[in-house]
Amino acid sequence: MFRLTEASAEDDPAASGPGPDLDARELVPPPPLSVKEIGRLLLRTWPHLKPVAWHVVGWFSLAMVIGLIVGYVTITGVDLLTNAVLNAQAIAPLQQLVLILDPSYVEAAELTADQRTTILVRLILYGVAFTILIRMLADALGVVYWETWIAQAINQNLRVKMIENAEHLSLRYQSHARTGDAIYRVFQDSRMISNVISTIILDPLEQGAAMLGAFVIIWFFSPVLGTIFTVASVPIFLVVVWWTPRIQRLSWLSRQSNSDVTSRIQEVAASIRVLKANQAEDLAVARFDRDSRAALDYAYYLRLEIMLLLIVITTIAAVTLIAADYLMADWTVAGDPTFLGGVFAFILTFTIWNFGAFEAARENNEELIGKYNFLFVTWVRAIDMAMGLNRAFYLLDLKPGVAEREDAVPMPAPIDEIRYEGVSFAYDADVPVLTDVNMTARPGTITAIVGATGAGKSTLMSLLLRLYDPDAGSIRINGTPLDDLTIDSIRANTAIALQQNVLFATTVAENISYATPGITREDIRRAAEVACADAFIAEMADGYDTELGERGGKLSTGQRQRLSIARALVRNTPILILDEPTASLDAETEHEVLANLADWGRNRVVFVITHRLSTIRSADQIAFLKDGRVTEVGTHEELMAEIDGDYRRFVAEEVRSTPA
Repeated sequence: MFRLTEASAEDDPAASGPGPDLDARELVPPPPLSVKEIGRLLLRTWPHLKPVAWHVVGWFSLAMVIGLIVGYVTITGVDLLTNAVLNAQAIAPLQQLVLILDPSYVEAAELTADQRTTILVRLILYGVAFTILIRMLADALGVVYWETWIAQAINQNLRVKMIENAEHLSLRYQSHARTGDAIYRVFQDSRMISNVISTIILDPLEQGAAMLGAFVIIWFFSPVLGTIFTVASVPIFLVVVWWTPRIQRLSWLSRQSNSDVTSRIQEVAASIRVLKANQAEDLAVARFDRDSRAALDYAYYLRLEIMLLLIVITTIAAVTLIAADYLMADWTVAGDPTFLGGVFAFILTFTIWNFGAFEAARENNEELIGKYNFLFVTWVRAIDMAMGLNRAFYLLDLKPGVAEREDAVPMPAPIDEIRYEGVSFAYDADVPVLTDVNMTARPGTITAIVGATGAGKSTLMSLLLRLYDPDAGSIRINGTPLDDLTIDSIRANTAIALQQNVLFATTVAENISYATPGITREDIRRAAEVACADAFIAEMADGYDTELGERGGKLSTGQRQRLSIARALVRNTPILILDEPTASLDAETEHEVLANLADWGRNRVVFVITHRLSTIRSADQIAFLKDGRVTEVGTHEELMAEIDGDYRRFVAEEVRSTPA
């Protein structure tokens, strides 16, 4: 089974990304699960089933009562039709009471034509009335809808828990996992838990009771028949055991290939502009076609294996039925007594082997063989569910790489100082991103994080949010290490405007106030003013109530950037992180935004990740990163005074590369 730690996510062939060569991805199924492991997976569903356990008991009890009534009525109908109507045989006392007939129907040596007609008419009327009654009863009690509600309630609970756990996983895991795979696990694999109720619990109990009833009836007719059908179960069992690993393997491949299709759809949807700009639509379609064909092939091979197994089982069943029919025909011709016919003479009239007994026994033989097939189908579905549950529980069982201590305390207030002390970090152990970083920031200051692409600027700020934990060193707020503080208090007191400017297909006001409850329209307006967004919002058709398109597609890049800044500002937190906040702004707007931020940031700690010299110059201090190390800290003037300084060379290079 898969290892259930976040750090091992990249080792899981189902969770890992495709690697550098997306087209070279090869599906390698895990070792087959043992029966014990499959059972353990199914038992793990109990905490999710427990909230609806009494609903399950109630539904099953109701279904069993209806099933017993239907079973008795069916076999009584066969008895009356074959023995009373066709063979003029007297009926049993209980049958006379149910059909409301006089005692002559029980006492007669042979029924008259009128009596047989009366029984046939009443059988038809009773049959129609019974069918309508059972249908009305089932509908009135909501048997089908009740079962559906139970299944959906269980599925809903598991999906929410999976999403909740996935959201708490650190970005170290997210950077390796495919988004589409997580979507497939939550949407499709999680559905297996709702099938556990019907496939593993309710249906087997219901069908098992019917199978037990069929076994009892067969032994009622003859112990020889009972022995034959018991012996026939042995080769069926052995064949299923031999075939199980093959079905497991193909079930996993089918699910993982479908997960790859989902990932491909997500990748295409997320990069549609890039595909169009690079005329790569044909390449994307070709890749999707390959993944889709692979999913289709694995689904086909899985069903082919199941069909072949069913053919083998059906062959064994057919041989068993032929042998049973031969023996029953011989007993019927000889008129031999049935094994326990006399014991149940009050209820049924199958005391000897006649045509009616032959048909009733034959029907139960076929019923029992049908239950054997049902058990096989149930086992195959259990295997498939185990594969799905294994994938679903994998996501559910991943432990966050960033864990909160039990004795963690809220972030101190007010903030006097944020200090990085010897902080080192690497996504992969052999590729360090940050090394021995030391830096201090205080309220009322703007700290610019500067460096070449890949220097570790965004990672440095991600550590402050505890999206990752340092491999060495610590980050302290007022002297308290970050990992001694509650994660919720850290993130509640830190706002961030991302470089991606992610917006949602809702109103401007709802985008600005996203995930910030209790915000008033005036708070939203003030944040927009600081971000220099109020003016262009006012020009929109519905102002702050204007609906934005998907990802804010109706706005320019600069407008989206200002809304992203306003979203961070409206949270009114003591710590603000801005990732390239003015990259898409013109010089005049940039100057105005920075001036507003300087005024807004009094008594707050503000970090700005940027390449733009105009933004850097306005910062109170600059931390320059080179190869994951903070090599210089100071104001623009102080760092420019260093003749051979890294920052001075960086500025000179930026000036040379900036168009005149």
